[in-house]
Amino acid sequence: IVERLINKMMRPGKNAGKKMLATAIVRSAFEIIHLKTGENPLQILVRAIENAAPREEITRICYGGIVYPQSVDAAPQRRVDLALRFITEGARIASFSNRKPIEECLADELIMAAQGDPKSYAIQRKEEVERIAMSAR
Repeated sequence: IVERLINKMMRPGKNAGKKMLATAIVRSAFEIIHLKTGENPLQILVRAIENAAPREEITRICYGGIVYPQSVDAAPQRRVDLALRFITEGARIASFSNRKPIEECLADELIMAAQGDPKSYAIQRKEEVERIAMSAR
């Protein structure tokens, strides 16, 4: 899972294709998490993924030329993928045009997502996806 988090940090833009930089970012973010919480950073990561993973989402159904959304359960692999994407997106957005380095933003995002804090970008996106899916039932 840590390897996949590192790969998600290499999104297009400033960090595209720079795996050593992404590895250093994640490593220093884990050190910051350990200093702030005193807990194992891997446990925080797992808890953050559990809390940020949407349980259901929508898909498009075409029937007779009409397209309408349908609520479906998310597969376990996709849930982990979406949670990692939301966490890294939140860290990238928080550090953009901000003095705070991306390591601190990633650490803060992981800690907030692990606690289920509604201020976390990942938790907000999960709530949004599940709300849209609930209305498409």
